[in-house]
Amino acid sequence: MEQQLYTITIYSENKLGLLNRVTGIFLRRHINMESINVSKSEIDGIFRMIIVTCTTPKWVQHIVKQIEKQIDIIKVFYHTDKEIVFLENSLFKMPTEALFSDNSSIQSLIDRHNATIVTVNERFFVLSKTGSQESIEHLYEALKPFGIMQFSGSARISVFKDDVAVTKFLQEQVNS
Repeated sequence: MEQQLYTITIYSENKLGLLNRVTGIFLRRHINMESINVSKSEIDGIFRMIIVTCTTPKWVQHIVKQIEKQIDIIKVFYHTDKEIVFLENSLFKMPTEALFSDNSSIQSLIDRHNATIVTVNERFFVLSKTGSQESIEHLYEALKPFGIMQFSGSARISVFKDDVAVTKFLQEQVNS
């Protein structure tokens, strides 16, 4: 079976050690996590963990079953890239002289890549870019000649395209 990217979305309570137990499931099976993001969900007291992994359909199903067996896990979903809307965010710290140089084309580069200047001071400025991993990588490569001082990229965030009644389901679980 051919491997592909899967986004695993885990809904849980915010309990100490849960993240460690979930990542241990991947570790024991020697399956790499491409990214991981933990945040609040639309329901108070419920958190969403988004893990991106490259594996086979058989293994993603197996992993999901193992995660669902964990105490404090409410529900786990997995999707391919075609079944979700997803983005990443990044910050680029750049030297200020690159922004104000007469021969610099960085202003048009920022516009072309739909990036935003977040802050500017005498030593550096910070750009923010939201988009696909590929669009962030293209901006990274384009900014290299100007001297990237620091780079930070987020993990994937996503929502389902289909009409999964997640909010209703979660509210029922919390209220029961």
